[in-house]
Amino acid sequence: MKIRAAWLYFVEGLTQEQVAKHLGISRVKATRLLAAAREDGTVHTSINAKAEPLIRLQRALEKHLGLYEAVVVPAMNQTPSSVASVVGHATGKYISQHIENGMSVGVGWGATLQICMRSLVWREVENLTTVSLLGGLTHATSQNPSAVAWRFVEFYRTEFYQITAPAFVENVELASALWAQRDLKMLKDKAANIDLALISVSDVNSKASIFERRLLSPEDQVSLHKAGAVGDVLCHFVDETGNVIDHPINGRVMAINPNQLRKVPRVIISSGGVRKAQAIHAGILATNAKVLITDEMAARALLEMKPLAA
Repeated sequence: MKIRAAWLYFVEGLTQEQVAKHLGISRVKATRLLAAAREDGTVHTSINAKAEPLIRLQRALEKHLGLYEAVVVPAMNQTPSSVASVVGHATGKYISQHIENGMSVGVGWGATLQICMRSLVWREVENLTTVSLLGGLTHATSQNPSAVAWRFVEFYRTEFYQITAPAFVENVELASALWAQRDLKMLKDKAANIDLALISVSDVNSKASIFERRLLSPEDQVSLHKAGAVGDVLCHFVDETGNVIDHPINGRVMAINPNQLRKVPRVIISSGGVRKAQAIHAGILATNAKVLITDEMAARALLEMKPLAA
């Protein structure tokens, strides 16, 4: 945050008050960050050369996609595990700094978020509530969607609400009947009023977790692709405009509709890899996310796509 404050003040010429507003901190804290940047050598006549390219990329991404904040990390190795590792680690640090007393946090799923939960930093926060934004697996493993939220619950000792149903059920009628249950209706109401949502996205590739782990079949993957799906956001498949597509699978999913997150004050998408750039772009449109944590290669691919800033 210190380097971001220094960039905004010394390079972009924002006032201290504007820096504070942009970073969501008090003016006093912004002043202290700027003073620390001078004292420790971060700032001479320019931003530290090693940090400058990423900060410049972050600011370009914020302007291009209409984001409140972008966090970009280096990831020259584009294997899924490597990208998930660096992006997940950055996400753990970020979320640890932004939770506050009394906050309600919605948590999604994905390999990146699993690593995020192992990178959390302890803070003394009180009266947190966690809402799992999607159902789970009947054959539970460490890859179970609900396991991600459980890790957050255990680490910060929060109250927990979860969708006690499989991520996908057999048909639309069963899904409708389950959502009509009193407890799940209450959970959906709580999800509509969360303060912060932490989610990941995936593409509609056969290597995506949702297909590799057999939540859906290869035939489903082909069908979704033909129907115009470019990404998976909370197990809902969306098109390039961020709209949930009209497909039977989307009627069977036991998860919060990503469009419902558009009114959440802070939606964070944590996802990386060039392969996922289009899905990230669609995910931002689907949720109105204003914070993106991603890797350098995905960031550059996103800058080649249609701008979303107003």
